[in-house]
Amino acid sequence: MTVTITGVDVHDVRFPTAAAGDGSDAINRGDYSATYVELQTDGPLKGAGFTFTNGRGNELTCAAVRALAHHVEGRTLEELAADRLAFHRSLIADVQLRWLGPEKGVLHMATGALVNAVWDLWAKQAGKPLWRFLAEMPTSALVAAVDFQHISDAITPAEAASILDKGQVGLADRLAELESDGFPSYTTSVGWLGYPDDKVRALTRQAYAEGWRAMKMKVGGDIEDDVRRAGIIRSEIGPDALLMMDANQVWGVDEAIGNMARLRAADPYWIEEPTHPDDILGHARIQRAVAPVRVATGEVAANRVIFKQLLQADAIRVVQVDACRVAGVGEVLAELLLAARFGVPVCPHAGGVGLCELVQHIAVFDYLRVGTSLDGRMVEYVDHLHEHFEDPVRTRGGRYLLPSAPGYSSDIKPSSVAEFSFPDGPAWR
Repeated sequence: MTVTITGVDVHDVRFPTAAAGDGSDAINRGDYSATYVELQTDGPLKGAGFTFTNGRGNELTCAAVRALAHHVEGRTLEELAADRLAFHRSLIADVQLRWLGPEKGVLHMATGALVNAVWDLWAKQAGKPLWRFLAEMPTSALVAAVDFQHISDAITPAEAASILDKGQVGLADRLAELESDGFPSYTTSVGWLGYPDDKVRALTRQAYAEGWRAMKMKVGGDIEDDVRRAGIIRSEIGPDALLMMDANQVWGVDEAIGNMARLRAADPYWIEEPTHPDDILGHARIQRAVAPVRVATGEVAANRVIFKQLLQADAIRVVQVDACRVAGVGEVLAELLLAARFGVPVCPHAGGVGLCELVQHIAVFDYLRVGTSLDGRMVEYVDHLHEHFEDPVRTRGGRYLLPSAPGYSSDIKPSSVAEFSFPDGPAWR
């Protein structure tokens, strides 16, 4: 039965997280927000997608979605699925809006919100969670959904097809493992930069008791404070658990190298976003200097071309794909394939509003069809705002449990949309 998209509803949804210090890091202290998109259809299905922002400015992304909405309104799911790449390019190459990018910033994130909503609809139409919908797609269909323009010097369609074909071998065994044990994860909830030491210690103890053996802290404040807080966490988790650090882009290259020399005593597993996200050569220099500590980045990498260059330059040892920063599922597929081509593990960035809900699908699909290994792979977990989703993430013993509901786990409860819509929702009035 043909399904037609009849309308695009856009909601500016913001949660007041700044006051408690949730989400605080070296450069951010905001109100976790979502540009939330609902695709109405001529049937019972409704598509949901969003991009994550940090408060002020969310209205800009909402406006960008409205400017792009004509690319999906009135079109059928079957028409869009017949040429997924053409649909993707219609959004990123809009002849009047492209000047505002290209393929970066507010417009690209708005594109991601719309594209994610369409993939949510496709998965719901198939009656499958998105990870399964992707994992069961033929190789030819997955390759056809990827835009290889500007990255074919790093990976060709033929190379991508080879990776995906190999991913079909042993898929059933890998799926059985995930169904039994869940997907490895780490928590960031213990170490926000705005938390006092006593709260950091208490949250670390609690997380360890709940089964987490990998935790991340924020750095990038006063280096003496960073060293002290790292010592607190390491003393609580012992020598065998993993401790990751995240500077959120605040350091210069030399500063990053110097500060990591001080922080090395806490035995960090990786340093995330040690410098400006566009500084490919800076990341490469830091990686050479801090090894064997891994450099991780990708949370705000603008597009697949940035990931390509980071990998070509051997500038990162962990790829942190974000479900919303880039132009949705199709571009995420390109980044997963690039990571596999260069042999670098993917540990998706999460947190925020609903990012955990989305990236669990990405990580599971990557394991089943692309990366096919759990070595060095973890999904970020942050214990904030899951109660606002119809299909929230579930964890057990520091692992994500497989989502089973059809779609991308992206539906926000109508009551939460009403309560936290900005500026007129009761939470803001």
